[in-house]
Amino acid sequence: MGTNKSSPPGVELRSGVQSESIRIKFMYRGTECRETLKLAHSKANIKYAERLRGEILNAIALGNFSYAKYFPESTQLKKFGLQPRGKDVTVGDLLKQQFEIYERILAPSTLKSYKRVLNKILLEQWGDTLLTELTPAALRTWIVDLSLKATSVRQILIPLRGALELAINDDLIDSNPLDRVKLQKTLDRDAYKAEYEVDPFSAQEIAAILDAAQGQARNVFQFAFYTGMRPSEYIALRWESIDWAGFKAKVERSRVMGESREELKTRAGRRLVDLRRGAVAALVAQKQHSFLAGGLVFLDPATGQGWDNTQRLSLFWAAMIKKAQVRYRNPYQTRHTFASTLLSTGTNAMYVAKQMGHTDTTMITRTYGRWVEQEGGVLPDQYCKMTDGLKAGAA
Repeated sequence: MGTNKSSPPGVELRSGVQSESIRIKFMYRGTECRETLKLAHSKANIKYAERLRGEILNAIALGNFSYAKYFPESTQLKKFGLQPRGKDVTVGDLLKQQFEIYERILAPSTLKSYKRVLNKILLEQWGDTLLTELTPAALRTWIVDLSLKATSVRQILIPLRGALELAINDDLIDSNPLDRVKLQKTLDRDAYKAEYEVDPFSAQEIAAILDAAQGQARNVFQFAFYTGMRPSEYIALRWESIDWAGFKAKVERSRVMGESREELKTRAGRRLVDLRRGAVAALVAQKQHSFLAGGLVFLDPATGQGWDNTQRLSLFWAAMIKKAQVRYRNPYQTRHTFASTLLSTGTNAMYVAKQMGHTDTTMITRTYGRWVEQEGGVLPDQYCKMTDGLKAGAA
């Protein structure tokens, strides 16, 4: 083989018996790398190799160079501890990697739940599927065949989404196929509607539900009714986030799969929520169960630990509803009840939007428009803001 010394810096022109190639050289992680391009020695190809090398050097300098993206077949990948770009990687490989991560950060009870989903659902369906063959269309078909409600589907997708995010971080794929799967358009209308149709509880129904509950189960759902927080938000609430003097709760994290995360559904989700009379009463009652530990406010009565997920919460909710002999609606309706109650009694729509974690009133008017039109009712006592006379009881 010969080398043309007149080629641009870092570019070598290689000549074999039957073919020509161009090799580019660059430093990566303190190692000189040489990658061969199967290109003839034309002016255009030499210019392309020179530009490619420049692009690689620039990416390395910026810290965003992906070796696997530029050279998916390179033998250097293994040397640098990188994986080939998605070609031979299975979804099962990624799910197992994700589980190893969860083993280090999640509680045993959460791991048990995750492992059940992993073995009985995800690996059985996708374990041998090549990453490159996992398409949005295939995912949509599978989700429909599950015949589950939106809440259950979301819980199943949590570890799968995490595994696919690993693939993105390792440059095995460019985007997460789950990002192109919209449950509202994928699920049976009744399965999706059962979760998202606004169907608030009346004051009489709220009283019946809370009367049917006791202890920590009553406290957590009473708090939900009178704050309008999302289930993933109030099960992540910590005592340090409660402002007793100002009667506010700072919403700054959510809890999914037994793990508290400083990630919220929207940017406006990080907010201060006014603690109304019913919410403060729930906190005061809950103090005996978790206040001294100084961690999570609400605990699973069966385990004495934080709620693993909203599915676990739903089991207690269903039992309460049945005992109260109230028509079943899912726990998210506590949030809808909060919003519709305030709006129907003349509370400013922008204020309600901020309390619920929305940036403006668009969602409020679209979702709760008919309650805004009913404005003029009297706000129930438990939904009223706290007065100075009640401060002593909460301290």
